[in-house]
Amino acid sequence: MLGAYSVGVFPMADGRDAEDVYWVEPSERAILPLDGFHLSHSLRKTLVGDRFTVTTDRAFPQILALCAQSVANRPDTWINPAIERVTNQLHTLGFAHSIEVWERDRLAGGLYGIALGRAFFGESMVSRARDASKVAMAWLVARLRVGGFTLLDCQFLTDHLASLGAVEISRADYLSALSSAISGAVGSGASSSGVGDFFALDRGLSGASGAPPPAIESGPPTGKVIAQLLTHTS
Repeated sequence: MLGAYSVGVFPMADGRDAEDVYWVEPSERAILPLDGFHLSHSLRKTLVGDRFTVTTDRAFPQILALCAQSVANRPDTWINPAIERVTNQLHTLGFAHSIEVWERDRLAGGLYGIALGRAFFGESMVSRARDASKVAMAWLVARLRVGGFTLLDCQFLTDHLASLGAVEISRADYLSALSSAISGAVGSGASSSGVGDFFALDRGLSGASGAPPPAIESGPPTGKVIAQLLTHTS
């Protein structure tokens, strides 16, 4: 599965109960430039107000299962049991990560994806409360920027993703960006310089730009810190 991501393809199933998995390589690929996240006034207000509690990798299987659930406007899903099983294994191995958005003790939304080199492949997001998925994406982008990532793959462009700054690029341009993002990260010669640090934000470290994030005195970063990171340009 990691080999597939490294060459620009990803798995999907025809439905939740489908037995087979097929590989997808769109001719136009959606990415979200990490310096191009659109932080609206309302989303900034939600972040700064800390309406939600946001965690990382605390409830990965639950986020994956929530993304696989059917809802009124999406009665079926591409995440079948085989994809769910392998993705949970990738999480155990340290390649798959989740962002969880909590409203009090309730899991209100979040997202998950695969990290390889300095690329993050966003797989699915879910929202059970207004703005929960937007908050998850904001935290993800801030985390990737601080951790030295260079590519956030969103697979297919939707109106929701476009409103956050995602754009479509050609397959050739995507493969070029992917090659750069995973160079030095695949194979026995992999070096630490070719790997993004998904947890740098938790330690208050700077990313590839060398620009330090706002000071984090203790504990996890606040929504205010995330908002500051998203408006900082290197």
